[in-house]
Amino acid sequence: MDRDIDDLPKNAANYTALTPLWFLERAAYVHPERASIVHGTLRYTWRQTYERCRRLASALSSRSIGPGSTASGAPYNSPTVAVVFYSY
Repeated sequence: MDRDIDDLPKNAANYTALTPLWFLERAAYVHPERASIVHGTLRYTWRQTYERCRRLASALSSRSIGPGSTASGAPYNSPTVAVVFYSY
């Protein structure tokens, strides 16, 4: 009888949900100097993107904007969109 990896019971050793926030943290750890955002001549590494997202999240938190809050903005399709996406 062939078994598939998907038949294994999920546990911490073989399964972790990949959320956007976990992806960003992992990418910054595993590939800190690889390009994450390229927009014309502007380039950010995963480390820089992670740091920018953490700063934005901290700024929102310091203004009592957090889980359950609503924040909005209208950034055009630019690196700002990625930073805002990963900062929630």
